[in-house]
Amino acid sequence: MLELAILGFLYEAPLHGYELRKRITALTGHVRPVGESTLYPAIKRLEKAGLLARETQPGVAAAPRHMLTLTAAGRQELRERLAEPDRLDITDENRWFTLLAFLRHLPEPARQAEVLRRRLAFLEEPASFFYDGERPVAAEELDDPFRRGILTIARATSAAELKWLRTTLRSLE
Repeated sequence: MLELAILGFLYEAPLHGYELRKRITALTGHVRPVGESTLYPAIKRLEKAGLLARETQPGVAAAPRHMLTLTAAGRQELRERLAEPDRLDITDENRWFTLLAFLRHLPEPARQAEVLRRRLAFLEEPASFFYDGERPVAAEELDDPFRRGILTIARATSAAELKWLRTTLRSLE
């Protein structure tokens, strides 16, 4: 998820590490805060793989800044990750939102639609956070108000996302 966010934001514009961290935190920080100890090793891995380049620029009032830019290989890597996301990128809501934030960079609407159809199929599968054996339990079946709340909120969120997915798929096809 972090590498996808780095590639996605740098696809849009060159950034220095601090600005990149601010943008990633705005996107995912409420779920997974991004610290320097996590971000900079990821940047170094991507740089070593030839997916991004670093250029030192003089600072305005401070130390020099390292501007990060995506290489051609990095741009291609982002498009491939967007076109062929892992199952977890489709099923994990936080990873899905990161993928969705950059899906517009996949240039072919048909490929974008393929990714959205995978999410739609996942959401249409009968599921619950709670089960009675193999059977998913509905909110109305629960006496526990907190678990009922989880399922009620999840149902409303899923309904909104399903509506958006179907509308967006019609516009792409």
